[in-house]
Amino acid sequence: MRILLVEDDHHLANTMLDMLRDDQNTVDWLDDGQQAVNALTSEHFDLAILDLTLPRLDGLDVLKATRKHGVQTPVIILTARAGLDEKLDGLDAGADDYLTKPFAMAELKARIRAVTRRGISAPQNGLTVGALLLNPESGQLTRGDEVITLPRSEFQILHYLMRHPDQVATRRRLEEQLYGWDQGAESNALEVHIHHLRRRVGKATIRTIRGVGYLLDSQAAGVPECP
Repeated sequence: MRILLVEDDHHLANTMLDMLRDDQNTVDWLDDGQQAVNALTSEHFDLAILDLTLPRLDGLDVLKATRKHGVQTPVIILTARAGLDEKLDGLDAGADDYLTKPFAMAELKARIRAVTRRGISAPQNGLTVGALLLNPESGQLTRGDEVITLPRSEFQILHYLMRHPDQVATRRRLEEQLYGWDQGAESNALEVHIHHLRRRVGKATIRTIRGVGYLLDSQAAGVPECP
């Protein structure tokens, strides 16, 4: 899952980055409200964690602007503003959840799971396409009697493809899931990860759409490969 963290407390943000990345997430970080609007309206994120007190543009205005642009990315507000009126303002502006500081990281992670489950309508024990069952919490893939703990990069790709079965995922979109704004990945890294995934889920399950990207074939995902 690709998460945008918008937080101007650098010490807190660095702590959160480490903890969120430990859970198979790609996390991008901004500390400026206007930059957050630009990012949310131009790129794809599965979730945004948004502080309210930000330079240049208040977090509530960030939320209002992104919703006005039609952006439906789930948003969890994370702020020191604990008043009831402020909570109601945040939820009325389009936030999916509201958590006040100080907070326990375990609670934030639980709220992330709850918000993202609503968005993908996945059963609580995992995401299912055909014979494939992917558990986002453990990073494990079950196919028939085989259970595999996926490396982080393979998990990120498969998680995205299984959330959007039978839809073409562009190379750029999959690379965003892997690296966010980080640079330096080898040019063939995505192909290598896809190659390894095909060995796990079946070659026909992940189709190459030449010149565009890849597609997870839900019908092929339910058919065992011939030996």
